[in-house]
Amino acid sequence: MEVIFLGTGTSQGVPMIACDCGVCTSADPRNRRMRASIHVVMDGLHIQVDAAPEFRLQCLRENIRWIDLFILTHGHADHIAGMDDLRRYCDLLGGVALPVYSTDEGMGRVLAMFPYAIAERPISRGYAAFKLQEMPACIELPQGTIESTLLPHGGVNTLGLAFTERSSGKKFTYYTDCKRVPREAVSLAQGSDVVVLDGLRPDPHPSHMNVEEALAASVEIGAPTTYLTHITHLMEHADWASRLPAGVKFAYDGLRLTV
Repeated sequence: MEVIFLGTGTSQGVPMIACDCGVCTSADPRNRRMRASIHVVMDGLHIQVDAAPEFRLQCLRENIRWIDLFILTHGHADHIAGMDDLRRYCDLLGGVALPVYSTDEGMGRVLAMFPYAIAERPISRGYAAFKLQEMPACIELPQGTIESTLLPHGGVNTLGLAFTERSSGKKFTYYTDCKRVPREAVSLAQGSDVVVLDGLRPDPHPSHMNVEEALAASVEIGAPTTYLTHITHLMEHADWASRLPAGVKFAYDGLRLTV
């Protein structure tokens, strides 16, 4: 299984607009954070999770050439705003609708923002078409399984996702944008080879885990490797990476993992 981090930043991105702090002006490319999303390749199946406002640029940078299905964790702008650029992948699929899985809230946001794309086929070549489906507890595929759980994130629930590849048996869990990891989500993540957790900033936040909360969740889950994502400009990569306990790392844009 391969995991590509297209973005690891927050809704404001890093560098932030009109900010001259040390992180926003850093020459270290790991401190340049587009809005958070990942691309998972599981036994040849290409799964895109979220589409940031920079989605097109991220796909060009990482040479993402194919998407079989799309999962929207929730309908906030930094995760949904790039979905119109999925139109190219509809072309590549031969003009059929791209399967899009989400929560009720997420599907409602897609309907509100992209009503022209809700169809069995694109209107014409070059248009998007989305086949909306509620994310089930488990999608069984020839390449493996994608399991889901709900994570609290302010006034909405986001999708937490666990991918298990059939050929290798490897398991990867992705929990972005959450204030805590409920007991059911801890159980789902246990046994993972790699876990990714929301680790927004040092100070508490009303709808995201801070670093301390993320580290506590990582201990509960007990994965051999944990990455933190959805990171603000308040944390310089090299400095904070050196403070993390063994087995916990900072993700960065362009990071590629073979799980």
